[in-house]
Amino acid sequence: MQKNDKIIYDELLSPWLDKEKIKIISRIKNEPKWVLELRLKAFDIFQKQNMQEWWPNLDNLDLDKINYFARAKVDEEKNSWEKVPENIKKTFDKLWIPEAEKEMLAWVWAQYDSEAVYHSLSEEAKNQWVIFEDLDTAIQKYPRLVKKYISRSIPLADHKFSSLHYSAFSSGTFLYIPKWVKLTQPLQSYFRMNIEAGGQFEHTIIVLEEDAQAHYIEWCSAPKYNDPSLHAGWVEIFVGKNAKMRYSSVENWSVNTYNLNTKRAVVEQWWYMEWVSGQLWSGVTMLYPCSILLWKNSKAEHLSFAMASKNQNQDAWAKVIHIWENTSSKIISKSLSKNGWINTYRGLIDIKKTALNSKVLSDCDSLIIDKKSSSHSIPLIKCDNETSSIAHEASTSEISPEKLFYLTSKWITEEKAKSMIINGFLSPIMTKLPMEYASELNILIDMEFEWGF
Repeated sequence: MQKNDKIIYDELLSPWLDKEKIKIISRIKNEPKWVLELRLKAFDIFQKQNMQEWWPNLDNLDLDKINYFARAKVDEEKNSWEKVPENIKKTFDKLWIPEAEKEMLAWVWAQYDSEAVYHSLSEEAKNQWVIFEDLDTAIQKYPRLVKKYISRSIPLADHKFSSLHYSAFSSGTFLYIPKWVKLTQPLQSYFRMNIEAGGQFEHTIIVLEEDAQAHYIEWCSAPKYNDPSLHAGWVEIFVGKNAKMRYSSVENWSVNTYNLNTKRAVVEQWWYMEWVSGQLWSGVTMLYPCSILLWKNSKAEHLSFAMASKNQNQDAWAKVIHIWENTSSKIISKSLSKNGWINTYRGLIDIKKTALNSKVLSDCDSLIIDKKSSSHSIPLIKCDNETSSIAHEASTSEISPEKLFYLTSKWITEEKAKSMIINGFLSPIMTKLPMEYASELNILIDMEFEWGF
């Protein structure tokens, strides 16, 4: 929950979204006609749609007071770290980005509010014809490729915030990995929502062709304000035959942020999709990464955790849709609740009639730190054939007094002891992250206890 950065903006539209503002956004970005048509079509859908009844309470989110476009003043040469404004560079320090990354910055791009401010890709990746651009640049350089995939897995009318997103989307990542290319280093992006009452609507498209492999890491942050902010970023992933994709995300928002994301992967024959995600500090989160196992022998793994403290409602977790035979999925969910607030596991496992001999393992564990908080598990499981198997477990517990007594008897403070127990609870997720990111999460957890969590 960092303080806001003092940034000069080239473009800052007033709150409220209508067709004229959408046309202004499209004109600023110099978009082709088909992109503007997509935006306007989505806005027509948005005006007709209602909010879902089962969603968390969004009464304090006034969409007419959100700033839908803000472009920081930066140099045109986005691939030069020296040209990035000093205040923005300092933000990287605030986010605890590892020193090794800041020195290399070979596979990194960063977005500030509505547009990218820095981008870099190693020569090794360029020589393998990897495309790693912000989406605005990709639309200009690879319009046919972007048009082929945008809104293909998440339709404009998927839900009300989907149509709003497509009306106002700005920048995001476009990553394309050609056939047989296996990247050994993660590609990383950083999203910073800095403006008060801001809206960030980045759109990420990731495409892995046959026998490709990649690991994409996303880190998000926002300062704390009194007025609500909205983050509604979309992620569409397409993983080719025999390809392997890992998508890791740590979303470190502030309590005034409504984090309403949609993430979806389409997984074909022999494909493997892995989601690793962590949700911290946002006031309301609605996030259900979805894997669609479209062809036989495809696999998905969802590993996630969330922390809910005062004034926070984390409503999240996973959806997996099995369409073809011999598909398999694994869902591991960990959540923490304290100071009287709410964590909700809301999962969907849907095994279609054609998904013969499919297998699912689902494990949902909650840790409640006090007597006031609550944790809910709302799994929806559907199976339309008799040859598939599903195992689902859910547990809710408190910090063990025995473990706490043992650690404090070794001259460890109670706050540090609790932090150690929680890190052990989260270890199935932590071990899937690069060491630097796991270390950063440990720091954030320690800070929660130092500040009273």
